[in-house]
Amino acid sequence: MIPTNGIEHAAAISLTKVQERAPDLVSLYKTAGASVRSHGLEDVRAAVYLVLDRSGSMRPYYQNGTMQHLAEQVLSLSAHLDDDGTVPVVFFSTDVDGTTDLTLGRHRGRINKLHENLGHMGRTNYHWAMDEVIDHYMESGSHCPALVVFQTDGGPTSKTAAERYLCKAARLPLFWQFIGFGDPNDNEFTFLRKLDTLAVPTRRLVDNAGFFHAGSTPQAIPDQHLFDQLLQEFPDWLATARTTGILQ
Repeated sequence: MIPTNGIEHAAAISLTKVQERAPDLVSLYKTAGASVRSHGLEDVRAAVYLVLDRSGSMRPYYQNGTMQHLAEQVLSLSAHLDDDGTVPVVFFSTDVDGTTDLTLGRHRGRINKLHENLGHMGRTNYHWAMDEVIDHYMESGSHCPALVVFQTDGGPTSKTAAERYLCKAARLPLFWQFIGFGDPNDNEFTFLRKLDTLAVPTRRLVDNAGFFHAGSTPQAIPDQHLFDQLLQEFPDWLATARTTGILQ
């Protein structure tokens, strides 16, 4: 469930509940909390989405547990922002491969299990996954902000469509935090850097995206650093979204 009332003073999921439902995530939860507080977000309520790349080149990241680990990091972060303990997950490649809810306490091994059941790993098209997130958010009836963690290991097949969707989505209370896996010198990430810097307001109403490169071994990045990067631009977007009326 996505929060629907915009209230920003109720507590998110408590440490006690995390200890009861997901004791294996307590350390991640505490680290995420430190980052949330350092960015001044401790009273913010927001939905959190996770979008995962299933293009063919992503296979090693599923096999070595990197994708499951990222999902657990995002779920732990979500526990500070949304009190339902659920992160909607979208898997994509050429199209949307599948969707699910990642739930606190029923998260162990879930990403790999679902991935293995989704079959063929195709090419990379961002816009269908973006459309899925937008539809889910609109159908929820929420007026709260949403942080969309969008993971990929390269640029999309259709760059024009991805850019168009991001610009249109700038009028919605959705912030897209892209995270890249792979060689930092790879030209595949040129497009993501472009998305991060699209002109405002000529191309989009507000700056509604950030980009963080996690390198070829994302699991080696300290959790604190990853959380800080995921939240780096979110507070500024929140302030701008309120000023421009995107957030009520």
